[in-house]
Amino acid sequence: MSHAVKMSPQMRKCIDACMESHSHCEQTMTYCLTQGGQHADMAMMGPLMDCADMTRMCADMMMRQSPMAMEMAAICAKAANKCAEACQTMGSDTMMKECATACRTCAEACQAMAGARA
Repeated sequence: MSHAVKMSPQMRKCIDACMESHSHCEQTMTYCLTQGGQHADMAMMGPLMDCADMTRMCADMMMRQSPMAMEMAAICAKAANKCAEACQTMGSDTMMKECATACRTCAEACQAMAGARA
């Protein structure tokens, strides 16, 4: 017997974007630590850690249809945008560019979700 509640395509897209961003942030943190220097300072690691935590939490809350999920989506969008901005400061580094792109996509999806029920 299935008890799953049907999710809207917009919510599914947001969950997927959050998990993609989470994955990129986790991988980018490891990359940054191996690079050292400016990559591994708190100006870079802080936004990466915040975004990784927020995107995972936001996806979890949406999957369980928490009444606070839309508020979390708004906060998640802010964290993802800050992370994208930090990653873009690294210039032409491909890994950082890919993380920034994933975070921007996540931020857009979260902003759309937050606005859907605001």
